[in-house]
Amino acid sequence: MLQEFNQLMDYIERNLTKEISGKEISKIVGLSDYHFKRMFSYMAGMSLNEYIKNRRLSVANVELINGAKVTDVAYKYGYQSIEGFSRAFREWCGFLPSEVTKNKIQKSFPKYTFFIDIKGGISMEFKIEKKEKFNIVGVSKRVPIQFEGINNAILELAQSITEQQRNEMHQLADLYPYQVLNVSYDYDDGFLEEKGHLTHMIGFATTKENPFNDLEQISIEESLWAIFPNQGPFPVTLQETTAKTYSEWLPSSGYEIAGLPGISFTKHGGTYENVYSEVWMPIKEKSKR
Repeated sequence: MLQEFNQLMDYIERNLTKEISGKEISKIVGLSDYHFKRMFSYMAGMSLNEYIKNRRLSVANVELINGAKVTDVAYKYGYQSIEGFSRAFREWCGFLPSEVTKNKIQKSFPKYTFFIDIKGGISMEFKIEKKEKFNIVGVSKRVPIQFEGINNAILELAQSITEQQRNEMHQLADLYPYQVLNVSYDYDDGFLEEKGHLTHMIGFATTKENPFNDLEQISIEESLWAIFPNQGPFPVTLQETTAKTYSEWLPSSGYEIAGLPGISFTKHGGTYENVYSEVWMPIKEKSKR
């Protein structure tokens, strides 16, 4: 996987002045566009679109210092107007292109190279488990995408669950962990820039069909799951574990993400200081190309 990521970085460098094809990206890395971009976001700390924009502006910066005209540089790197280029350039480095040309101000954004960085000797505990098809029954809501901290929209969803709904969910729950699951799916394209929304369901795993009008049901197809237990302050430990599954475990695991919702659960015991959680990542063996 790291080799494919570095091949992609080379492809991007060769095509900074051209349209970068999502189809070609998927071909190089061997993942769907959605799953690759999600993994890239966790590994790189920014969206792929943001990375490409930063590389283009960095190279444009060098050309401006070397005497290129602002108009030529703007159109060369895909901007439809001088105003649009100037605005993006200023947001990126704090200066207008004309100021850079005049004062030879330079800001760089180097090309990324991916490699395995082993830190601290801390291993990730996980297990691979096959789960038969099951249902999740609960309540759902479109919520803002948020990577860190407590998502207030999810908190409001949890608080909106009625006593009747809670009792109905408990009646149906007949699968591990026999308690509330958090399920995320249907991400907007802005996921990687922490923009847009996703659908979040709070519910229970069950083999039964939902008979209740005030609950919703989604079906989870049979799949392999990588399960990552973690314990510590909530929600920081859970969120850090999720990020590490994408940035550290997945690239060298021999697996890729299956097209199913992400699932987690947390055993709340009245304190947020030392909470047990699990992250469930749907996976499949990486296809040989």
